[in-house]
Amino acid sequence: MNTFPALNTLEDWLAHCERLHPVTIDMGLDRVQRVAQRMGLAMGCPVITVAGTNGKGSTCAMLEAIYSEAGYRTGVYTSPHLVHFEERCRVQGEAVAADALLPAFAEVEAARLGQGGEDSISLSYFEFTTLAILRTLSRSGLDVAILEVGLGGRLDAVNILDADCAVITCIALDHMAILGPDREAIGYEKAGIMRTGRPVVVSDPVPPQSVLDRALEVGAELWRLGKDFHFAGDQQQWGWAMHPSHGGRRYAGLAYPALRGANQLVNASGVLAAIEALRPRLPVTAQAVRNGLAMVELPGRFQIVPGTPTLVLDVAHNPHSVAALAENLDAMGYYPTTHAVFGAMADKDLGAMLERIAPLIDRWHVTDLPLPRASSAAALAQLLDAHPATAPGGKSRVAGRHATPLGALQAAVSAADPADRIVVFGSFFTVGGVLQDGIPRLSAKHLTA
Repeated sequence: MNTFPALNTLEDWLAHCERLHPVTIDMGLDRVQRVAQRMGLAMGCPVITVAGTNGKGSTCAMLEAIYSEAGYRTGVYTSPHLVHFEERCRVQGEAVAADALLPAFAEVEAARLGQGGEDSISLSYFEFTTLAILRTLSRSGLDVAILEVGLGGRLDAVNILDADCAVITCIALDHMAILGPDREAIGYEKAGIMRTGRPVVVSDPVPPQSVLDRALEVGAELWRLGKDFHFAGDQQQWGWAMHPSHGGRRYAGLAYPALRGANQLVNASGVLAAIEALRPRLPVTAQAVRNGLAMVELPGRFQIVPGTPTLVLDVAHNPHSVAALAENLDAMGYYPTTHAVFGAMADKDLGAMLERIAPLIDRWHVTDLPLPRASSAAALAQLLDAHPATAPGGKSRVAGRHATPLGALQAAVSAADPADRIVVFGSFFTVGGVLQDGIPRLSAKHLTA
């Protein structure tokens, strides 16, 4: 029962969480662990924790799809969301209803305040909401819980739970002010989700030495792409195999994952390794693997929306993911004009992001985003105007500055011919902004002569 009468809706609780703590990001597990202990928080099923710079959401979605196809009741925690907060908590592939989260929020608040409020503990928005979602999942009768790390790993709130299998996807440069200046430092933080005697799947083809050292130090069972498992593919299909020391299981003639993009084979390879690692507890048939990979869906990951013009949605928001987006755009074939809807956080390496993708964009529609960390449309336009690809005489140009992503998309559609394409990228907030009213179905108003 909700004992906090002023907090009757999910919006009320989220606003309450935003007011509680002096800083948005406060790395460390002490406070959140103490509240979790007061709650008696435990999962009661195998837990897979997924960390990494890019590919976490795709990895979680593929694990969810395969285990669901195998008949298991799945629970998934991912962040951030695109449109609605409830997207962060999925049970059986569906976002939970907002009202279903309210008892858990009330329980976190009661545990946080303690006896009479005298020994209350301050929690950040992310910590509070993570505990509420973990509590909701723990009471959902799950067979497997798949948890995406929010930031880093070692000090992230998700790491209060011991993973039965850890997955570390690619490690690239992002959030350097918090996680460290290079891949070695960032890798060390990601490696914090490893546990002694338990498998850790590393799907980064060239992992930092810090990850390998940490696995040895804690005595985790290391499964590495290219050493313990590998994949190969051609234009039509792909295959995957484990090293004989891990049982030697192999899959041949797999269809490409329904999530598009060359990088998804790396993610899928790590997923299959994690499934092998947990096979003694969660057996999965080859048919479940094939069906899961063929049916997996995840909005905003190189999502191509058919229409005129073609619409591409991608949450790429750091140099590594933008490079993957550029590679995938390259592979789409010829379009007369490519229009971009672009909004991004000011603390990202925007120069490196633009370096790779600017040559592929003809017209830029830059947008403000609704949070203080975001770069303004004016600042993005100024950065683009100074870039060699968009400077006077360059291939592309800034076509407009906009207050919202949806406004930028509407302007891009108005300027586009039916045979063109529009790519929306730069942040979860940019993609989420154009999905506010559902997936846009574009139909250009004019035809080329």
